[in-house]
Amino acid sequence: MSSTRFCEDLTAMLPRLRRFARGLTQDHADADDLCQQTIERALKARKQWQEGTRLDAWVYRIMRNQWIDEIRARTRRSQTFVHEDQGVNVGMDGDRDAENRVELANVDRALGRLPDEQREAVVLVMVEGFGYKEAAEILGIPQGTLTSRLGRGREALLRELGETA
Repeated sequence: MSSTRFCEDLTAMLPRLRRFARGLTQDHADADDLCQQTIERALKARKQWQEGTRLDAWVYRIMRNQWIDEIRARTRRSQTFVHEDQGVNVGMDGDRDAENRVELANVDRALGRLPDEQREAVVLVMVEGFGYKEAAEILGIPQGTLTSRLGRGREALLRELGETA
C-alpha cells in the first residue's frame, strides 16, 4: 500500500477513532489527545503494519495500548506526586520548609552526580512518571537497557543519600 493510500485510509478512520477514544477516556480533551497520539504512532510505525491485515484493528490496538500506558502513568503520578497546583504551598512550615529545601538540594546534587544515562532514566521514570516502555522510546533505547540504567541509578542515588540499597 502506498503512503498516500495509507494516510487516506487512516484519515477515513478518524471519526471512528474519535468515538473509540471518547469511549475509552470519557473526556473530550483526553480523547482528542489520545487520537492525536495514536495517529502519530501509527504514522511512525507504518512499516510494522502488514498489508492484508485489518488496518483499523491495528490502529485500534495502538490506541488501546496508548491509553493503557497513559492510565498507568497517571496512576503512578497520582501515587507519587500531589497535583502541581498544590506544590505552591508545600513546605511552608518554617523549620520544615528549611529541612525540605535542604533535602531537595541533597537529592538534586545526588542526581547531578549520576552519569547522564542513569540521570535521564531516573528523571523520566521516577520524577516524570513515564512507564518503562515510554521512557525507553523517549531515549531511543531498548526497554532492558532502560531498566538496568534505572536500577543502577536508583542504587547510586540511595548510596549518595546515605540510604541502604
